[in-house]
Amino acid sequence: MENQDISSDEESDEPSSSCFPSNNEDALNSFREKWQRELELSPKRDSVKIKLKKSLNSSISEDETISIENKAKHLFLKGIEHEQTGKLYEAIQFYKRAVQLVPDIEFRLYESTKIKPQRFESDERIPRDDENHRDDREDEQEDTEDDDDDEDNSDLFFKLSKIVSRNQRVCFPRFEQNVTHISALPMEIVLYILRWVVSSELDLRSLEMFSRVCRGFYISARDAEIWRLACVRVWGVNCGKFEPQYLSWRDMYLQRPRLRYNGCYISKTTYLRHGENSFQDQFYRPWHLIEYFRYLRFFPEGRVLMLTSTDEAQICVNSLKSRTPRNSSILIGHYRLRDNLVTLILKKQEHKTNNNNNNVYRRKRREISHDSGEQTFHAEFEIQNYHKKVNSQLNWLTYNIYTKYKNGEEVQTRLNLGMRYPSFRFSRVKSYTQESEAPLQ
Repeated sequence: MENQDISSDEESDEPSSSCFPSNNEDALNSFREKWQRELELSPKRDSVKIKLKKSLNSSISEDETISIENKAKHLFLKGIEHEQTGKLYEAIQFYKRAVQLVPDIEFRLYESTKIKPQRFESDERIPRDDENHRDDREDEQEDTEDDDDDEDNSDLFFKLSKIVSRNQRVCFPRFEQNVTHISALPMEIVLYILRWVVSSELDLRSLEMFSRVCRGFYISARDAEIWRLACVRVWGVNCGKFEPQYLSWRDMYLQRPRLRYNGCYISKTTYLRHGENSFQDQFYRPWHLIEYFRYLRFFPEGRVLMLTSTDEAQICVNSLKSRTPRNSSILIGHYRLRDNLVTLILKKQEHKTNNNNNNVYRRKRREISHDSGEQTFHAEFEIQNYHKKVNSQLNWLTYNIYTKYKNGEEVQTRLNLGMRYPSFRFSRVKSYTQESEAPLQ
């Protein structure tokens, strides 16, 4: 009986449990229908569709422009082929069709065929010899010969010359250029340009500034022929060879005593002079401080100018710029360099006067002409270093004045140097090397 009751209970529960799933499915279907209506009516869906359409249109337009550009390039290249074969009329037709499709097709074609330069380490600035930089270490790792690498570490010039020879160019442009870069020049032309940089005035300072740009310029600025010509111009054809006393021509130029040509040697002289007694007070006697300057300007070919003046330094320096100065008070002469000694022979400039006018003037004034004689100044200096400045001081050794009169008599006056003739100190003048008139020969 109990089993029957239980079975009846289960049978009574089955229809109630089967009605729940049908209700859930109806609710789920109604929810789906509402959700679909909301999606169709929402503005976000429309914006997504618009974006998709725009992206499709843009991709289609890009493809069309690319195809048009390729077609224009093809037409332009055909025009070039016809022009090279002499068919100018057909070439013009193709050029017109290509320009109609893309107006700047020639520029685009040139840019697509141009080789884009990479960034090379040689464009970086060359440090001093005692500095270690990453680029040199990378280049040393690329070399396969270990014995040569050991020697390269002690010689910066040899290392950089190997790098430049491996690149087979003086330098490389660091950025993309629209015009011809200096790297397109061969080494021979660069060396000839450097002769103009040094010029006939021996402006070696500009050459050293040039060597700081990159590796190729560093190697070019240390060309042995340039430094040999500089040595010959300073000491003459009898300067000899740099071996065995010096390492190179450049080392000889830097270490051997010489004169400097890109400025003036200046000497400042001051002394006290007694004045006259005052008529009001006989016990009062003034003292006057006298101050003046001497200037020496040397030229590589052996010419020298000397000026003694109380004017401002700027005026005096400008008057010594030319080899034929206009200032009549400047002494002109020649010098000779022997070891660390410099010998100077100077004369006053000759004044061109009209003898007829002088005779008339003398007749009127009834003056008697005075024979002052022709003076020649002989001076000898010793080249020395001043602190860390090489060859920047000239010390007086002798100073004589030879006077020759018209009757043949000659008189020598030997001056006592003492404190009235202090040493000359060198000062660089920028205007002396602003222009290059002739190359180094």
